[in-house]
Amino acid sequence: MTDEYTPPKIWTNDVSAGNKWANINSPESGSRFDKELPSGKHPFQLYSLGTPNGQKVTIMFEELLAADVKEAEYDAFLINIGESDQFSSGFVGVNPNSKIPALIDNSAAEPLNVFESASILVHLAEKFSKFLPESGSARTQTFNWLFWAQGSAPFLGGGFGHFYSYADEKQEYPINRFAMEAKRQLDVLDKQLAKNTYVSGEEFTIADMAIWPWYGCLVLGRLYDAAEFLQVETYEHVVRWAKLIDQREGVQRGRIVNRSWGEEWEQVPERHSAKDIDDVLKLKP
Repeated sequence: MTDEYTPPKIWTNDVSAGNKWANINSPESGSRFDKELPSGKHPFQLYSLGTPNGQKVTIMFEELLAADVKEAEYDAFLINIGESDQFSSGFVGVNPNSKIPALIDNSAAEPLNVFESASILVHLAEKFSKFLPESGSARTQTFNWLFWAQGSAPFLGGGFGHFYSYADEKQEYPINRFAMEAKRQLDVLDKQLAKNTYVSGEEFTIADMAIWPWYGCLVLGRLYDAAEFLQVETYEHVVRWAKLIDQREGVQRGRIVNRSWGEEWEQVPERHSAKDIDDVLKLKP
């Protein structure tokens, strides 16, 4: 047990810690340096990183292309958050919150900036009438679970993942607190998936795309190396669903875009054509 922490009367930002991420973060928003974003030839310009939040959107693009929506061609540029790319003037001009992913839609008369992963998913789903029911209870259920993901995942990532994997010190209280919440969320999903093939019903939707990169990858052992710790095998319906989604071509392609770590066959730092992914997947054993 460490010594009890007493909060100071006025909080100040301590940048002296050795933690890389603590030193990147700041209480002040806005750009820190001038740099324009690169641009490709396709209607959609994506600036992202292959984290769970980034995977949501690249999976959406690859699913649209797999559904023969040729108008969904896109360029994907790597934003290295470890090198503070998200604080460039160009990126902040698209997303003032300095978080990936960020999208510029050039398909209309005027360019449109879209940020926040759920907003991008809805934007693309409505634009192409795919992966989002048009009306009725099915549409409402999809939104219910899409926004469940937006509200829940920070407890898994910024909560459990941070204290279990990234914090300088392993502390019992925050790890226990967020492990309990992660398991509660898995139980919520498991009970929902016991009654449905996909999260919001019998159709694959943007709700699955939003949830799978977090909770699907967690139970598949790809996130935080925490599968045994959280006993993920006990959530049998989540595991079944995670494996089902993992078999989709669009998911297999989308999850490796803007990724610069892992096996050689799962790294596509930038994507400008289908060939960029095809060439890498040829290396898969």
